[in-house]
Amino acid sequence: MCLPPKPQAWYFLFSFMNHVKSLSFATTHKDFFSTLNQRINQYFRQNGLSRTANSEMVIKTLFMFLLYGIPYALLFTGLITSFIPLLLVYIVMGIGLAGIGLSVMHDANHGAYSKKQWINSLLGYSLNLIGGHATNWKVQHNVLHHTYTNVHDADEDISPRGVLRLAPGSAWKPAHRYQHWYAWFLYGLLAIVWVFVKDFSRLFKYQREGLLKKQNTTAVREWTILVLTKLVYLTYTLALPVWLLPFSWWEISVAFFAMHAVSGFMLSVIFQPAHVTDGTEYPEPDNSGRLENSWAVHQLRTTANFAPDYRLFSWFVGGLNYQIEHHLFPNICHVHYRKIAPIVEQTAREFNLPYRSLPTFRKALVLHTRLLKKLGQQP
Repeated sequence: MCLPPKPQAWYFLFSFMNHVKSLSFATTHKDFFSTLNQRINQYFRQNGLSRTANSEMVIKTLFMFLLYGIPYALLFTGLITSFIPLLLVYIVMGIGLAGIGLSVMHDANHGAYSKKQWINSLLGYSLNLIGGHATNWKVQHNVLHHTYTNVHDADEDISPRGVLRLAPGSAWKPAHRYQHWYAWFLYGLLAIVWVFVKDFSRLFKYQREGLLKKQNTTAVREWTILVLTKLVYLTYTLALPVWLLPFSWWEISVAFFAMHAVSGFMLSVIFQPAHVTDGTEYPEPDNSGRLENSWAVHQLRTTANFAPDYRLFSWFVGGLNYQIEHHLFPNICHVHYRKIAPIVEQTAREFNLPYRSLPTFRKALVLHTRLLKKLGQQP
């Protein structure tokens, strides 16, 4: 039986809703974003380019789905007869799962893949195909994270996290002293927790907060989609292999967990260093709920790029090493980020605004670890 939340839960719920609704951005630096918009528009116009996917993106989409689908098909060929090859096949599927999430689903659910909304919706639901829930993701990522980046109690990517303290405003616990060590293990649990726990708790939360209506959907529709697509996912990744393959249920379960550990870790270490890194800011609103910068400047101060010169790396992670460009222009397909990045950086420098770009992925991970350690100290 589903019990109503306790009074304190209701209090937190309405406090959160009122907190987010009351937040606003300053009107400073209007010239920066208007100038930047003009220059970005001019770039696409002069080069005769569309802001959405090109042939490179289509090829990448096919590659990522094949990277996930071919290993899965290989399971049923009779060639996989021992546990280690089974484990390796599921691990490759995990890499493909992360690739679909980073390079295909992400752009589609931002409306950046195609000018045709049905294509964005179709590819956006690839998240459901790999165990997630597209509508939940759009609320948490597009609405809350992209609007209120690094704002405590508004950006769900950083707060609250309990065993991890990812923002100065989050409550401190003694265990946080060691989070720069154990965080890496928890990152591997991201995807498995999302499949079995987080999607359900988030959908209930967003239903209560009225955020589903703002996505032009209903709770009945989303619960139906969530339950049915979860059943489909668990059927083809767990039930069918247990039923049809010459392996025990626990061997399939271990391989299934390994797939999600690989994908969860990959997703975490790409997204976390972009915002939770030593040098990015955690803006706090004043008593009236106003943040000190305009939305565009807020994105510059809370976001960092990394490894801009590593093209193969950037190709695989969906251009998300160009997080500044992504946050300023989430409706532009990521295949264009490398070209527009110099325009964004030059414009930011002209307006004496920060443009944080770390030379390597390793540097980004080092600074992320450093901040985890700082946040783990008792305030």
